[in-house]
Amino acid sequence: MHLILSSRFVRNTIMTDESGQVLYKTSTPCRFGSRTTTLYKVVPNTDPDDMQNHMEAVGEIEWHWIAPSIMRLHGQEMTTNTFIPCHGFMGRKRTFTGPDGLPYRWDMDSWIVRLSRNDAARQELARSHRQSLGIIGPRRDPSFDIDPSLMHMVDMVVLTFVYVEQLRINREK
Repeated sequence: MHLILSSRFVRNTIMTDESGQVLYKTSTPCRFGSRTTTLYKVVPNTDPDDMQNHMEAVGEIEWHWIAPSIMRLHGQEMTTNTFIPCHGFMGRKRTFTGPDGLPYRWDMDSWIVRLSRNDAARQELARSHRQSLGIIGPRRDPSFDIDPSLMHMVDMVVLTFVYVEQLRINREK
């Protein structure tokens, strides 16, 4: 699955497929204090009289600066320090266990984030791509590729991507 982001700011973006169909949206209202990013997913409409698709909230990230942030996915609440703890030098790795019981690992590089299974093979399963303005090479919007083997947990992959990409952006500043 190839998701094209409308903005490099992952807390407020629309994610579309290559044909332009909206699949996900993130929204983070500007408020004082803690902010909450909501992840919406397009839900096909089954009503033949209303042909518009609808957005359904599937997840949230309640951002905290001192205490651990809180993630919610399909009604399940998890603190980030237990669900997706940091590892490695400078905390640039985040690990979690998927609903399939397998361990996964996000690596935050200087410019991108990559998801792999947290095993000896370390097969890359998802990866972000930065925006290119086209000065060198073709112009392209920021995007995110997800391996088809993760479709059973795509909402979790997208929510954790938003979390680790925002952490990477914060470190880049």
